[in-house]
Amino acid sequence: MQKIKMKTALVELDGDEMTRVLWPVIKEKLILPFIELKTEYYDLGIRNRDHTDDQVTVDAANAIKKYGVGVKNATITPNRERVEEYGLKKQWKSPNGTIRAMLDGTVFRKPIIVKNIKPFVKSWKKPISIGRHAYGDVYRNAEIKTQKGGKAEIVFTDKLGNETRQTIMEFSGPGIIQGMHNTEASIASFAKACFEYSLEEKIDCWFATKDTVSKIYDQTFKTIFEDIYKTEYKEKFSAAGISFFYTLIDDLVARIMKTEGGILWACKNYDGDVMSDMVASAFGSLAMMSSVLVSPHGYFEYEAAHGTVQRHYYKHLKGEKTSTNAVALIFAWTGALKKRGELDGLPLLSGFSDRLEKLVIETIEDGYMTGDLAAICEPGAKKVLDSIEFLDALAKRLEHGYSE
Repeated sequence: MQKIKMKTALVELDGDEMTRVLWPVIKEKLILPFIELKTEYYDLGIRNRDHTDDQVTVDAANAIKKYGVGVKNATITPNRERVEEYGLKKQWKSPNGTIRAMLDGTVFRKPIIVKNIKPFVKSWKKPISIGRHAYGDVYRNAEIKTQKGGKAEIVFTDKLGNETRQTIMEFSGPGIIQGMHNTEASIASFAKACFEYSLEEKIDCWFATKDTVSKIYDQTFKTIFEDIYKTEYKEKFSAAGISFFYTLIDDLVARIMKTEGGILWACKNYDGDVMSDMVASAFGSLAMMSSVLVSPHGYFEYEAAHGTVQRHYYKHLKGEKTSTNAVALIFAWTGALKKRGELDGLPLLSGFSDRLEKLVIETIEDGYMTGDLAAICEPGAKKVLDSIEFLDALAKRLEHGYSE
């Protein structure tokens, strides 16, 4: 077959460890035989981020602003142990946090459902989507570790030089301090993105904070959501037969375990980080979750929502085979290619992406899968495949489909 041609490049952001091993194999076996792939490549591996003092992350985010669509591999956010392991200059901030702060917007994550994997939460019958605010909070924090006693304050100086001060704590000894922020503009775009997603998917939107404790920070989130809903979306939701529901985060966590699903759970940044992993695991695997950052400025970044699969990488370095599930990595590529096709008016490119996603699901439902899914599938797997065998099985089916 003639390869599908692209008009505009994707911004390709490479990553670390086992996902870095699989990234080029996915391209080699599932994309390059069928598409004349155009990408602008950025190496966000931890060594290159360290070498460039993390400038490569900033450059990659600016490239997504230029081209509109990016696809990102999983990356290491180093802690103290990782600094020692890789000989890094410092504990660099999360590259995801840096990119999301520059692009703004909301991360939408949705379980990839297959018939032979039953959710661990028995009441869940439909997918639960997560809408995660992608700006601010702990990911853009400032931190201080104090060695002696003293007074910690929040100080805000406006453009006229007027100061507002509030004491956080009078320390009698060593302690730790953290300052977080957000902007009302970003919260508003988060709310609108979630309401638009609910309308598009025709599902209810649930949102929660802890406004009873955080009476300014979290309460601002609550107020903005409620105001935008009442003034811009209430009638639209009513016409679509869906609803918006707000409650406290602890109450929502309890309620979510008893719902049948089929909702959008809107989460503040850190809540979304934690709860999306819970939802993904309960539906089967962290590797069975699609993820896209939708910016109000018209940028899209598709990513694998899981980590770098460190344990499998160490096995790989020993020459051992691994059964790493590459589905989320594949869906990052298909999502980005699909969006590129939509923006550039290339239905063949979008159609290829749809076809590959369907083929991945069919292969797993036919009983051919990696070990993480084989351990929980019903009925049992016909064959448990290692990382490369699974990609080979997909490639064979894909080639056969296009040769018919």
